[in-house]
Amino acid sequence: MISTAFIVSCDDTKQITDNPFLTAYDTPFGVPPFDKIKDEHFKPAYEEALRQHSAEVDSIANITEAPTFENTILALEHAGGLLTRVSYVFSNLSSSTTNDVLKALDTELAPKLAAHRDDITLNDKLFGRVKAVWDQRDSLGLDSEQLMLLERSYKNFVRNGANLNDADKATLRDVNAQLAELTTQFGQHVLAETNAFELVVDSEEALGGLSDGLKAAAANTASAKGHDGKWVFTLSNSSVMPFLQYADNRELRRQLWEGYKNRGANGNENDNSDILVEIANLRLQKANLLGYPTHAHYVLEEAMAENPDNVRKLLGDLWKPAIAKAKAEAYDIQKEIEASGQDFQAAPYDWRYYSEKIRQQRFSLSEEELKPYFSLASVRQGAFDVANKLYGLQFKQLEGMPIYHPEVEVYEVSEADGTLVGIFYVDYFPRESKRPGAWMSSFRRQYTENGERMAPVIVNVCNFTAPVGDQPALLTFDEANTLFHEFGHALHGLLSNVTYQSLSGTSVSRDFVELPSQVMENWAEDPTVLKSYAKHHETGEAIPDALIAKLESAGTFGQGFATVEYLASAILDFDYHTITSPITVSAAEFEKASMDKAGLIDEIIPRHRSTYFNHIFSGGYSAGYYSYIWAEVLDADAFAAFKETSLYDKATADAFRHNILEKGGTEKPAELYRKFRGADPDPVHLMRKRGLD
Repeated sequence: MISTAFIVSCDDTKQITDNPFLTAYDTPFGVPPFDKIKDEHFKPAYEEALRQHSAEVDSIANITEAPTFENTILALEHAGGLLTRVSYVFSNLSSSTTNDVLKALDTELAPKLAAHRDDITLNDKLFGRVKAVWDQRDSLGLDSEQLMLLERSYKNFVRNGANLNDADKATLRDVNAQLAELTTQFGQHVLAETNAFELVVDSEEALGGLSDGLKAAAANTASAKGHDGKWVFTLSNSSVMPFLQYADNRELRRQLWEGYKNRGANGNENDNSDILVEIANLRLQKANLLGYPTHAHYVLEEAMAENPDNVRKLLGDLWKPAIAKAKAEAYDIQKEIEASGQDFQAAPYDWRYYSEKIRQQRFSLSEEELKPYFSLASVRQGAFDVANKLYGLQFKQLEGMPIYHPEVEVYEVSEADGTLVGIFYVDYFPRESKRPGAWMSSFRRQYTENGERMAPVIVNVCNFTAPVGDQPALLTFDEANTLFHEFGHALHGLLSNVTYQSLSGTSVSRDFVELPSQVMENWAEDPTVLKSYAKHHETGEAIPDALIAKLESAGTFGQGFATVEYLASAILDFDYHTITSPITVSAAEFEKASMDKAGLIDEIIPRHRSTYFNHIFSGGYSAGYYSYIWAEVLDADAFAAFKETSLYDKATADAFRHNILEKGGTEKPAELYRKFRGADPDPVHLMRKRGLD
């Protein structure tokens, strides 16, 4: 790590001593000292980190010696250590336990950090040195990982405007600053809209169809929000989705659904309609500045998919059988409505309710029948056991560790021989300070220093159904899959074994990063694995074979809906990011035109509507939401490799670990996959899995 000496006054020295970011972490395993970090520490820490990083970069740019891999590329890789450390903690806490102070600082920092990145990638002297090393790459004798670091470094400059003229660089700086501010606002608006809505019910008679557990959770929420003696349902998935699935009261289902689908489109201070159009148009402007016809062309240049045509083909190939199946499901739902003596046309807020009734009739399978077997503790242990059988990993819960919220748990992850692999934080329950969804992130990424592997610190954050009273948290089958999914991401981060931090763990293309996560879902659903972890929370008995048989029989039930609502969002994302001229209509008009062109039926809306589509307008999935289905082709094919041998075949597991999980971004994804599988993935496995063949 390059260090920069600086002179400080007595007051500055006190500030540095008191600020936990500005001294070495004196904590077990070097985890962040969450017990000492306060909101007021972030701004001065960022200011010092930016100052240090700027000084380090200037030093590299002004070296008098000829450019080499060591004094330029490696020096840049090692620069900015403090900025990385502060950013990892701030970004994680801003997502999982934010407050007004952090939100204000996030808004203030976004354009400053964008400008800082531009100061680096648009530095002519620095790029000259990077380009000089790139131009002589064939004669440097670099190994494959060094070559990849060099390629990533060079392309980072080029793809961020290093070759532009001065006027275009100034325009790019302005665009980047606007995008940083707008994408931050978008995410904050979605969280505010999600928290603002409450469906308050004051009569238990209106809650017909709901389980006692769901009603108890709603009563707890009501008490917490000052509505004693009532029931409150929120827009958290663990509240809204089971309500839509089971509530008999159609009017209440409609009200909750309207609140859910109108997030960010309510004409208030949190409305995202204009913001998202501006984001899409600015991304087009940036892509054009950099020489690309669309934002999607820019993004996909570095993805497995390579270009928009390949993505469009995949989405189109899947859409046709999926929409046909969804239409058949819609017909069944309408017939069920009529059979119940009703004469209304099915609406989106009817789908889950009547689909559940059909599922129970056809397969005698109810989510409430399943939930007692999926306590959070048993599902989490099931994921740990799979990792142990596949890779020999051991998980030990640690007490007394610094944590950022009382609900957080911490685990030490080690090899079978006791060698430390990493530290794993888990944060599973919803709260108003946490953004919706589920994700994996890092507080420290893996890298190698002086020949020693530096262990990563990884976190999984989710929004699962919280425990009520003395009953444990009971997950839906979908939530169990989500736990395994995010745990797969965690394994990708934990098992990384590379030299350079910028290439470690999940530092891969978006359409490859979902492979390690999605492949884990296959173990979550496998009958043999289910018997090992799905245990009744009261009796400890394993899930009965008869119930597993029902799950298998219902395996592809509802896949028309599930595939179509996902593909609709992927198509919507792609339509926003393949525009070749600025959008001049409203977000609502654009979305409607996109879905009409695709042929989406009225009974289904996209999984993520435009105004709350965090993945693409606030996260890192712009022109990349297709990645989940692209990676599902990979994961279905990868799991087939295990099924051809056995679920825990050591040779197959070792190959997956060595060629996928450990390698990070040190090689091209397609090459890594071929090394694991011996061939390109076969889409037939995905089509069969979804019942679309």
